[in-house]
Amino acid sequence: MAEDIHARTALILYGSETGNSQDVAGELGRMAERLHFVARVSEMDAVDLNVLVKHRVVIFALSTTGQGEFPKNARKFWKSLLRKRLPPGCLGHVRFTTFGLGDSSYPKYNWAARKLHKRLEQLGAQEIYPRGEADEQHEEGIDGTFLSWKADFHKHLLSLYPLPEGVEPIPPEVLLPPKYTLQLVEGSPDFDSLALVESDQETGKSTTAAMAAKSTQELGISVGQVGELAASSTSISPSIHNENLSDSTANPEITLNMANVPPVEFSMQADLAGEAKPPPPLKEEIPRDLEPSDANSQLPDDYVLPIPDSFLAKLVGNKRITPESHWQDVRELTISIPNDTSYDPGDVLTLYPKNFPEDVQTLIDLMDWNDVADMQVTFEPVHPKYYAAEDLTSLAPGLHPLDQTTLRELLLHNLDITAIPKRYFFELIAHHTDDPMHKERLQEFANPIFIDEFFDYATRPRRSILEVLQEFNTVKLPWKWATSIFPVIRGRQYSISSGGALKRHSKSGDTKMQLLVAIVKYRTVLKKVRQGLCSRYIASLPIGTTFTVSLTSGTFSNIVKYHPRLPVLLVGPGTGVAPLRSLIWERAALKQLNSRRPGQNINVGETLLFYGGRNRNADYFYHDEWNSMADSLGLKVFTAFSRDQKEKIYVQDIIRKEKKAVWDVIECKAVIFVCGSSGSMPKAVREAIIDVMAEMGPFVDRDEAVEQLRLMELKGFYVQETW
Repeated sequence: MAEDIHARTALILYGSETGNSQDVAGELGRMAERLHFVARVSEMDAVDLNVLVKHRVVIFALSTTGQGEFPKNARKFWKSLLRKRLPPGCLGHVRFTTFGLGDSSYPKYNWAARKLHKRLEQLGAQEIYPRGEADEQHEEGIDGTFLSWKADFHKHLLSLYPLPEGVEPIPPEVLLPPKYTLQLVEGSPDFDSLALVESDQETGKSTTAAMAAKSTQELGISVGQVGELAASSTSISPSIHNENLSDSTANPEITLNMANVPPVEFSMQADLAGEAKPPPPLKEEIPRDLEPSDANSQLPDDYVLPIPDSFLAKLVGNKRITPESHWQDVRELTISIPNDTSYDPGDVLTLYPKNFPEDVQTLIDLMDWNDVADMQVTFEPVHPKYYAAEDLTSLAPGLHPLDQTTLRELLLHNLDITAIPKRYFFELIAHHTDDPMHKERLQEFANPIFIDEFFDYATRPRRSILEVLQEFNTVKLPWKWATSIFPVIRGRQYSISSGGALKRHSKSGDTKMQLLVAIVKYRTVLKKVRQGLCSRYIASLPIGTTFTVSLTSGTFSNIVKYHPRLPVLLVGPGTGVAPLRSLIWERAALKQLNSRRPGQNINVGETLLFYGGRNRNADYFYHDEWNSMADSLGLKVFTAFSRDQKEKIYVQDIIRKEKKAVWDVIECKAVIFVCGSSGSMPKAVREAIIDVMAEMGPFVDRDEAVEQLRLMELKGFYVQETW
């Protein structure tokens, strides 16, 4: 039986570290909106448990981080679910489902989503659809399972909550209103001079307004309903008549027969012939043989962003530690932080990169935003009148603008214009072009049916948002929608590589911290140079730069911290050695303490390091340190360099080769740490350690060794930290 449309509410909650779960939650929220649900999308920690019962359906999108842990913005919510005084049936009126995001290279794959789902059921919540799970190791990434799960869930949700007679789901061709908008601050310079422009846009001269009017008229939506839709980010959407939906000839620009779309050529240059001259290309790189200040590029300014739980750091060293002739540029960053800030091995420092001024100006020129770029803006939520006041927010999640900010400053400091666009970005910008060919191609990239075309155009060559807008240069986006269109710049996390004596900064008295950072810079299949936003930012930073950082506790086991007598087995290829170096220096400091205080002897167990790289002469990081610590700490280092001989050798091969040394420390209750790139490496290392245990240990068979390693992991004696 169809319900009253005003009673259809959906709460979509996410827990996310890198933004993937937030993106999934956004897609599920838009799906619910198109089914005429009043949908609220929020991070889990922003709601209380009693809010769940107020919604018809609750959907969770949750990532697993670290050793099967919840993301930071979901931990408070999770703790509230674990309260002992909660009665078993307290969530009996909650109808829910969950979608987990994980990485199968971790043993506790999708652990958080599974625990959440089970706990909700323990408290009486009713599952309305089976839990879905995505694996980052899937050849198609998260979309490999999410798209099919979402499509099936869409059908199930519509059958479970049918629409009233005469009301149809909102088709993809109708543009949903933005969640957040910008407004000019009254009284700011040139405010009055733009009144006419604003008036023109509202009377239909803007591309968006004209397209929306045409689309809604042909779909049977009244002008009044369009006004209601445009005023609300989660409003109940207009009724759509069946006859308009079934008439494929009513609006050929809206109803596309994608089967007849010609193959997409992934360079737009031929299509631009005879049109306006393309804008200048994106600044690709700063010459590595020049100091940043000498490069032909204006650097981002050092305004301090008001990021919660952050503090100021100063760059005192930015040294390349790989040879200039080597393809990989790896930097050792030395940072000075307040002396009242402490950190431990495994802790993570988050850096917040910024866009380069020339790229921002390129975007402003492309979008014709020069008239408003330097005017002060304010943030306005768009919402239905009947929405609860506590649900309203004027800022996109993670957006922390400067005080009295301008559009240009938002683009410089807060909005990521160099990110690889998601499918939804193509869906959005397709509504803001009058060019039929551009519209058709953008709609194709947004259509999940054509995921291969999207992958070949955006993901595989790693095209940026700015590059897409340069190629589809007929797209003109409304500046008011900037915070709804562009993703927020996310901080990049780096494991701290310093510890022990390296923490002391003798000159200033501040605490010293070091990071080992591989600069992301490469050529794509299109033979174009790509450089990561944070990598480019880091490579450009001159000594003395002050910037905002935040510190996060790591997932390293505390067993070694409180029981240093235990041996450690460390596996860290490449920059994966960074957190292990921190631990090695901490243990060296304890060892040195023994010589200073003979009466307070601290026994430090054996330390084994398995290090891997391509070439001994190019990427054997900190080998001089390891040599000096062989005597002082008793450090034993085993190396594997895959390209120094004809047969490739990896760390897992050396683990098997040194099986006696490996088993000797495991037998003495060693704590094992595996750090580095996710994917095949941690799996291969785990298998190698199991092989050694099965061969050298007292186990009946390999299955018993597998179980023993699982128990070690549960107790914190096997730790994997990969990225």
